[in-house]
Amino acid sequence: MMLFAKSLLGALAVLVIAVLARSRHFYIAGLVPLFPTFALIAHALVGQERGAAALRETALFGLFALLPYAAYLVAVYLLAPRLSLFQTLLAATLIWLLAAALLLFGWQRLHGT
Repeated sequence: MMLFAKSLLGALAVLVIAVLARSRHFYIAGLVPLFPTFALIAHALVGQERGAAALRETALFGLFALLPYAAYLVAVYLLAPRLSLFQTLLAATLIWLLAAALLLFGWQRLHGT
């Protein structure tokens, strides 16, 4: 049942993004993926399984996880006028992967987990 509910939420998010992308308020489509659907699930599971201290660390890591996303968005913003759509999204995704890898490496070194 939980898998079905998550699938429904994902499908609803895609539908909302598609509708917004075609509207005059197309930029709001960039906000929809940031709704904390998966964060809510992750936080509920971590909170249940590990307790408040682990939930706090998960939330803190989530704040730092915004950095790779910010790097992705900056790359899209800077590359969109210069490259094709495919090249822009590919390069931005590679930048996200690099930033995420650096975040994980740094987090594990500082927090020893």
